This record gives sequence, C-alpha cells and structure tokens, in this order.
Amino acid sequence: MNPLDRVMDAVATAREDLAAAHRRDPAATDDLAILLTSPGMHAIWTHRIAHRLWARGARLPALVLAQGARSITGVEIHPGATIGRRFFIDHGMGVVVGETAEVGDDVMLYHGVTLGGRSMERVKRHPTVGDGVTIGAGARVLGPVILGEGAQVGANAVVVKDVPAQATAVGIPATVRAGGAHPEEQMDPAIWI
Repeated sequence: MNPLDRVMDAVATAREDLAAAHRRDPAATDDLAILLTSPGMHAIWTHRIAHRLWARGARLPALVLAQGARSITGVEIHPGATIGRRFFIDHGMGVVVGETAEVGDDVMLYHGVTLGGRSMERVKRHPTVGDGVTIGAGARVLGPVILGEGAQVGANAVVVKDVPAQATAVGIPATVRAGGAHPEEQMDPAIWI
C-alpha cells in the first residue's frame, strides 16, 4: 500500500470512529470536541499505531507508546490486542484490554471495563469479544471466554464463562439470560453504566 493510500485509509477510519461516537454518545455534539477531548478515541487511535509496531516486531516502542497513551487517557490497551472497526470507549478511565484480547467490530465499552486474563501462561488468556457487543461500566471479563455477537454484559458483572450471541450476562459471577436485553434496555444503553 502506497503512502497516500495509507493516509486515505487512516482518514476513512477516523471518520468511522467519529460517526460511531456520534451514534453511541449523546454528549458527542461535534467532531472537533470529540477529536480534542475523547480519551477513548485517543486511546484507540494510539493503539492502532502501537499494534502495527507490535506486529512488525518493534515490541519495545509499541509498549512505550501504549504506556504513554495510558498515562494520558487512563485507558490501557496492550499493543498485542486485536481491535476491530468502530470500537468506542465511553468515558474511558480505567479500561484495560489485555494482550491476547480480540475485539470485533462495533463494540462499545464503558469506563472501568477489564478484558483480562486468568492465566500466567503464554497462551490465549484474554477474552474474544464478538461484533456488536456492549460491556457495561466496571464489568470484568476474565480468561479466554467468548462473548458472542450482539451479547451484552451488565455493569459490574464478572464474566468467567462464554456468553452466547444475543444473550445478556449480569451479576457476580455473571449469569446468562437467554435472548437480548429487554426492549427498554436496548433503547437506553445508559442502563449499562
């Protein structure tokens, strides 16, 4: 890919991210405000650069960049994590995404979410999050569990088992309710904060 194509691709991705912020955050009123003040956006944009460095074997620079972003945004995304398109972190502070986490497209995390590990072994030890998943504030998703497409995790839930597609996980430890959230809950995502 030539340099101009890379720039155009980055611009298109940034536009997608801005559109996702407008869709998911009622406080997101204009692009300039989002560009200048959204820690979640800054964290994911920095992560994309760090992830490229990581994939090319430049591990130390990737880690340094990720830690710099963590210091500024309060969001820690390991450069080894794989993040999909239109990923949105609302508020941002305290979010942690581990090294072997895989996050699909159109995923939304609220503040304080951890996609963490439960093993010290060098294996797949972090969650796989399907497309269209929403994870509420303070939730912990631990280990190599799978959150199926469209699943939802309630605020402060602790998930240590797989959650099927379109299901909702709530509680400590999380229990799974078949089917999606109640229609009122789908209308107002703030219920997950």
